[in-house]
Amino acid sequence: MTSDVDARPVTIVTGGGRGIGRAIAERLAAEGHDLVLTYRERRDEAEAVADGCRGAGARVELLQLDLADLDRAAEIVPEAVRLFGRVTGLVNNAGITGLIGPFLDASIEESESVFRINVLAPMVLCRAAIAHMSTDRGGEGGSIVNISSGAATHGAPHTYIPYAASKAALNTMSMGLAKEFGSAGVRVNTVSPGTTRTGIHAAAGRPNAPDERAGNIPMRRPGEPHEIAGAVAYLLSDDASYTSGADILIAGGK
Repeated sequence: MTSDVDARPVTIVTGGGRGIGRAIAERLAAEGHDLVLTYRERRDEAEAVADGCRGAGARVELLQLDLADLDRAAEIVPEAVRLFGRVTGLVNNAGITGLIGPFLDASIEESESVFRINVLAPMVLCRAAIAHMSTDRGGEGGSIVNISSGAATHGAPHTYIPYAASKAALNTMSMGLAKEFGSAGVRVNTVSPGTTRTGIHAAAGRPNAPDERAGNIPMRRPGEPHEIAGAVAYLLSDDASYTSGADILIAGGK
C-alpha cells in the first residue's frame, strides 16, 4: 500500500535559498511537494527557507555545493533519490549573469563560468533526472522546469550578452529534451523571467538595475519572485500534463 508520504511529489530546486528559488520552494511546499534545495553559501538563509517550507508540511533536505563543480552537480539527483526514494520534479533555477556591462569588457574566463553554471550544470542535472524519471528505464515519469530569461530572445546588448547566450542555449536544450523524452513520460519546459527584483543584480554590480529598467517595461515595474513561482508550480502540476516544450515569458509585457 502506498502511503500519503510516498505519494507526495519530490522536487529538486537548485539555488533554493533566496530570490526566485526561495519563492519557488515556498510555493511548491504550499502545494504539497517535498523538496531538495541546493545552495552555495549563506546557510542561514537556506535554513530559514527550509524551516518555512517545513512549516507548510513539506519534508526538506538541504545540499550545499557549487554547481560549477560538475562532478558534485551529478550527485544531486542520486542523493535526492537516496533521501526520498524518488524524484518527480527538477527545477534548474540557480544561475549567474556575470558583470553587467559592454560585451568587450566581459572576459572569456567569466563567460566560461556563466556557461558552466547556466548550461552545463543544468545539462548534468537533466541527464541524471531523465535517467531516473524515464519510463523507458523503469521510472514513473516527471517534469523538469529550466529557469531561462527574457534576455535569451533579445540578446541583452550593452548588458550581459554571454548571459543571454547561455539562456538561449538552455532554451534550445529544453526544446530538444522535450521532443526526445516526451514519449518516456518526461515533460521539459522553461520559464523566462524578465527583470525581477532579486539579489542577482547586486552580484552583477548593479543593485538598482530592476528600478532603472522599469521605464522600459510596459507594466512600468520589475517583477517579484513570487510572480515567477506560480508558473513553475503550474508546469510541475497535473494541470500541465499536456504541456511540454513550452517557454512561459514573465516579463511585464516586454
